[in-house]
Amino acid sequence: MRAANAWQDYELLDCSDGERLERWGEIILIRPDPQILWSTPKTHPLWKQAHARYHRSRTGGGQWETYKKIPDVWEIGYRDLRFRLKPMGFKHTGLFPEQAVNWDWMAERIRAANRPIRVLNLFGYTGAATLACVGAGAHVTHVDASKGMVAWGRENAVSSGLSDRPMRWLVDDCLKFVQREQRRGNTYDAILMDPPSYGRGPGGEVWKLEEQIYTLVSETAKILSDDPLFFIINSYTTGLSPSVMGYLLGTLLPKDGTVTADEIGLPVTAGGLVLPCGATAIWSK
Repeated sequence: MRAANAWQDYELLDCSDGERLERWGEIILIRPDPQILWSTPKTHPLWKQAHARYHRSRTGGGQWETYKKIPDVWEIGYRDLRFRLKPMGFKHTGLFPEQAVNWDWMAERIRAANRPIRVLNLFGYTGAATLACVGAGAHVTHVDASKGMVAWGRENAVSSGLSDRPMRWLVDDCLKFVQREQRRGNTYDAILMDPPSYGRGPGGEVWKLEEQIYTLVSETAKILSDDPLFFIINSYTTGLSPSVMGYLLGTLLPKDGTVTADEIGLPVTAGGLVLPCGATAIWSK
C-alpha cells in the first residue's frame, strides 16, 4: 500500500467503531468509514473535542452534528497547493487527502518528462489533481459533470496562485466528452480518472462504475497521444479491486508500458496502522 504521509495540515488521528477522527487544519471532524470494522479504545483526547460529527441515516444520506462553531469555508495546504474546505452532504469536505500520494507521483513524472505535457483529468471533482499537474508544468483539461465542483476547483486554483496557468474547466459528461474529443482529433499525453461508484451526469444520465468502466477506459485510451506518459484510474468501489483495474489497463493500453495496481491509504497517528482508502491502477511509459 502507498501511504500519503507528507501532510502537515491534515492528520488521521485515530479510527475505531466505524469512524475516523481527523484534523483538517485546526478543525477536528469525526466521519464514518465502513472499512473501520475494529473497536479499539478511543483514548485520543480529541474524540471528545471535535468540532462536528457526521451521522449516517439508515434511509440514506445523513447530517452533520456540530459541537463547536466551524467557518463556512476554511483552507489547508499541501506543499505549494491550497484547498478550500467545507462540510458537505454525504460526509465529504471537498478533498480526498489520500490522493496526495498520486499528486506527488504525477507531478514528478510531468517534471521529469522535460517536454510539454497535455493532461486530461476526468471526474476531476474540486481540482486537487488538476492543480498538482498544472503546478508541475502541464496543460490540464479538467472535466466534471457538476457545475458546483468545477467552480470549487477554480476557487482552489485562485487560492493556490495558479489561476493564470493553462487550464480548461469543463462541465460535461466525461464519456461523451471523450467521444467528442475522438471526433475532433484531440489527444492527451497523460490521463487520469476518478470515476464515482454511482452518479448522474448533467442530463440525468445514470452512472454505475462496474457496468461502464470497461467502455470508459477503452474509449478514453483512443485519445492518448503517440507518446503517452501515464494513465491512472482511481476507485473507491469495494467490488473493483486493484488487480481488476490493473488488468483493464494492461488489456486496453499500449503493450510497451508498465502497469502497477495497489491500495492507497492514510497513516493513523494512534496505533501506527495505515488505513486503506481506495485503489489506484497506473499505466506508465
